[in-house]
Amino acid sequence: METSEEILIRRQGHLGHLILNRPKAMNALTHGMVTAMTQALAQWADNDSVVTVLLTGAGDRGLCAGGDIVAIYRDALAQGEATARFWADEYRLNAMIARYPKPYVAVMDGVVLGGGVGVSAHASLRVVTERTKVGMPETGIGFVPDVGGTWLLSRAPGELGTHVALTAGTITGADAIALGLADHFVDSAGLPALAEALAQADAAEAVRAMERNSFPPSDLAAQREWVDACYASDSVEEILGALQACPVPAARAAAEAILAKSPSALKVTLASLRRARQLPNLEAVLDQEYRVSLRALAGPDMAEGIRAQVIDKDRTPRWTPPLLHEVTAADVGEYFADLGPRELGLSSELHVRS
Repeated sequence: METSEEILIRRQGHLGHLILNRPKAMNALTHGMVTAMTQALAQWADNDSVVTVLLTGAGDRGLCAGGDIVAIYRDALAQGEATARFWADEYRLNAMIARYPKPYVAVMDGVVLGGGVGVSAHASLRVVTERTKVGMPETGIGFVPDVGGTWLLSRAPGELGTHVALTAGTITGADAIALGLADHFVDSAGLPALAEALAQADAAEAVRAMERNSFPPSDLAAQREWVDACYASDSVEEILGALQACPVPAARAAAEAILAKSPSALKVTLASLRRARQLPNLEAVLDQEYRVSLRALAGPDMAEGIRAQVIDKDRTPRWTPPLLHEVTAADVGEYFADLGPRELGLSSELHVRS
């Protein structure tokens, strides 16, 4: 076993086990953790004695609460380059996980937010439990779903992914399966036994053996009728109007949640989802997300959102601009402009490899 402050890398039988190890920070990802995961996965891909990879989180609160946004906040104020480098390596890791040549089992137990979705929901086998709470909370801090989140949410049934992205809410394990973000439901009490089984047996067989035959239905999937109707538009203003006019209480609650978010982030998020639907693969979407992320980092709302939610915790962000109609189509379009030499280039690398 190799240990560091932030990640544990273990071998047991035919299993390579990665454990995110910042339980006091709900295993929030740092650049060092991303680098360690990438190196371990690269080594195990060429090691015939490693048959399966398992990802879990230390502690009992969750797999991962996302990226270390305090570090991102400080870098944004300093106008540094650390966050851009972190995201470049993180998005490369997300793409690596999605195309990993061996079974990669992600245990999405407890809280799984933002970057935590990126290291788990692209896995070949995704396990949720009765404690799972999955979310992409970016619009609440003036940011836009990344780590391949717009790829995943744009391909969820109907407009369920649009609802999750704009409201920045969390969903259950059953919801995650219904949205295509997870595959298997296992009782949290059975997770130690699952890890033992993965060290000895075929990954898919081990997961199926531990899977619950039945689990609570998805509450979110049951609401598809009003969700699909209200979120059909490509305009945030029109979506809000439909939600506010809908007689379903959950729709009006969704409108209230959306109105509290950054107007710029909302419009760029919706545009990102609609564009992601038309892109051919995860790599192209990650390239797009990198452009958007760097523009968001340079703008005023992300630092302000983190300040309000995490630093000062006054929960009263002052968005710039403060109103939806003040965010123009031209403003949104600038987020998607080519970065020139700073392009991430994952789709180009994929083309070369293929």
